[in-house]
Amino acid sequence: MSTVSNLAEATTLANWRTQPFNGWSFHHVDALVDGRRIGADGRQSRLDAGPRVDLSTILLPSGETVEDALASSCTDAFIVLHQGRVVAERYDALMGPEDRHIVFSVSKSLTGSLAGVLVETGALDPDAPVVDYVPELKGSAWGDASVRHVLDMTVSVRFIEDYFDPQGDVARYRVAMDWNPPGELPYAGGLHDFFPGLPKDADEHGETFHYVSPNSDVLGWILERASGKTLAELMSQMIWTPLGAEADGWITVDRNGAPRTAGGICVRARDLARFGEMMRNMGRANGVQIVPEAWVRDILANGSREAWARGGMKDLFPAGHYRSKWYVPDSFPGAMMAVGIHGQWICSDPEAELTIVKLSSQPLPEDLDLDRKTLSVFAALRQCFLHGLEQPAD
Repeated sequence: MSTVSNLAEATTLANWRTQPFNGWSFHHVDALVDGRRIGADGRQSRLDAGPRVDLSTILLPSGETVEDALASSCTDAFIVLHQGRVVAERYDALMGPEDRHIVFSVSKSLTGSLAGVLVETGALDPDAPVVDYVPELKGSAWGDASVRHVLDMTVSVRFIEDYFDPQGDVARYRVAMDWNPPGELPYAGGLHDFFPGLPKDADEHGETFHYVSPNSDVLGWILERASGKTLAELMSQMIWTPLGAEADGWITVDRNGAPRTAGGICVRARDLARFGEMMRNMGRANGVQIVPEAWVRDILANGSREAWARGGMKDLFPAGHYRSKWYVPDSFPGAMMAVGIHGQWICSDPEAELTIVKLSSQPLPEDLDLDRKTLSVFAALRQCFLHGLEQPAD
């Protein structure tokens, strides 16, 4: 099965996140799941070309070139901006620059940045109790949590983020969000019916980094309640339009219209690069402060290292912190990263003046070896631009 038409005909809700179907479905999610448009107003910002970097000449410690590493990690789109100019851009045969690609949990970082805008306007208080905005969560894990706990993934909630358990929490969650076939598991409600049933775990809030995607969908619920607008409207008005996005974005919603802010945003690779570049520039683009500079600097400087050290993602980033839905790893000093399953990435690196976007259709939702390979690519490019080398420094 290789042709686009064959893939399109054979892809269903039951198989869309598996190979070979995800090579098509990840940039045609709107053919499978309901969603809402994140409008762009057509006044796109320029992405000028810079001196091209030959990715086939940059070696990784493994002996692979960057180009080889991208090919072997199911890369659908890859863009590198240096000082705001495009110095590398490539697409897989099934995807082009005009296609929107699902970014999975990179959606969390987009939503966390949007939260910063609402904080600046006074609509959202990050230290307020969650139930001030969503009283329906009173008896749940979020009943005595703050918005800051939600932003930093330190809510103590009994939920196991295991993508491989066909009967587990994530499987039930995906039925609730309408990402899996209805009736696959005995659950009939939508997202906002699912969250109140998740209980608090043994820890206190704030103690441990606990990666739980429902936190970020709860954040979307909070933002809608705080603003009185839909998430798609908020993202369009406060991020996408002032950013100068070249095309509409899109976000999946459940049967009741609840947005999948934890993983359902779909955008063009170039627009995601615009967003990452804006974050690299402390929230500023097109001469406008879009995300408050103080919010971006808070991401880089704050977040509990102790909570991170007690969490479960030290295999990927042994040291660092997590703040407002962004990873800040010590191995990339001064940089922030957004990460999504199946190989979705933003690396915003102010020190190296780099923004890197990688969109992928990796076979498995989690693959530590491929993640490490991607980080090796980022490190090699960082070295090149920091030191003016064609290959990374020893």
